[in-house]
Amino acid sequence: MAPASPSAHPKLDRNESQASTGDMLRRGDAPAGSTDGAPQRSDFPLSLGKPRSTRVQLGLKDRLIFWVLIAVLHGFSLLPDFILYRLGIACGLIFHRFDHRHRKIGIRNLEIAFPEKSVAERNRILRASYINLGRCGAEYVRLGGFFYRRLGRRITYNRLDVWNELHPRYPGKGALILTAHFGGFELLPAGHALHGFQIGLVHHTQRFLAGDDLVSFIRERAGVQVIRKHTAAREMLRSLRRGEIIGIPLDQNAKRSEAIWVPFFGELAATPSGFDRLAMMAGAPVVPVFIVRQPDGISHVIEIYEEIPQQRTGDRNADALVNTARYQKAIEEMVRKYPEQWLWTHRRYRTRPVRGTPSLYD
Repeated sequence: MAPASPSAHPKLDRNESQASTGDMLRRGDAPAGSTDGAPQRSDFPLSLGKPRSTRVQLGLKDRLIFWVLIAVLHGFSLLPDFILYRLGIACGLIFHRFDHRHRKIGIRNLEIAFPEKSVAERNRILRASYINLGRCGAEYVRLGGFFYRRLGRRITYNRLDVWNELHPRYPGKGALILTAHFGGFELLPAGHALHGFQIGLVHHTQRFLAGDDLVSFIRERAGVQVIRKHTAAREMLRSLRRGEIIGIPLDQNAKRSEAIWVPFFGELAATPSGFDRLAMMAGAPVVPVFIVRQPDGISHVIEIYEEIPQQRTGDRNADALVNTARYQKAIEEMVRKYPEQWLWTHRRYRTRPVRGTPSLYD
């Protein structure tokens, strides 16, 4: 499918944009006790068992670096929470203070998203998002070190029954999880897997091979099925047809060759077109799922919303535009609700709809 041609006028009317998609995050009445404790059961055909390993082969030097990284993570994981989390918060604040380049990007994104907010309020949100990243770092140490399974006790669900509602509508089908770099985002697939529900996650192989192997090791140990980028399309389609679930964050800039332009906070944003194409080919539902950090800073609720309606008229380009706009609207709604928990420092609008248009970040 060829990327849709963007409008020559990328700035959209906010009311018009919101009216065209409506509220995408919907849920009915939750069953009693749905946010308490670990999930008990699900009728949805979620995969179980040990994930297939896709770890890269390392040379001697990279293998040594890998084991040093593992040793460091395990050493830090012995720290009690009140020390580890404070270290994470301190690191977040240090980065906020000295990371001038990304702080500038974050402020620009906040100006686009919340022009009605004061400068002080936007600065407060950005500072809080750095603190959230610091806490994510502490949790990554926990996930990569000793006693990582204990993290499952801090993660509960809201509306796990949504999966059961999908089962009779999509017999034998898997599901696409629509998510974002939000809250304790690394804990979303790991937390789901630690509760016994394996999830597939697309992974871009990094140039730093020892670090890449570390990420794969941590995810696979928790039960996450890592899908390498170079085999992603075929493997994801197979997984969905086996009844498995695939998680894809859809909140980052796409290359022009892979992009479709849809509104995000009133500005056209380059968004991967392959997400909706995959949903269409697999006949799978798209379910918004986000992990929300709770006020205590260390516990989380995985929020599962009802599936997003997909338009299927036969006009693939038009359908992709409508559906991808709905997916972005769902993410936008979540970010509006918890702005401190989103990754503001990414250049979400880096690829402009019209070639030669001045960058929003200069």
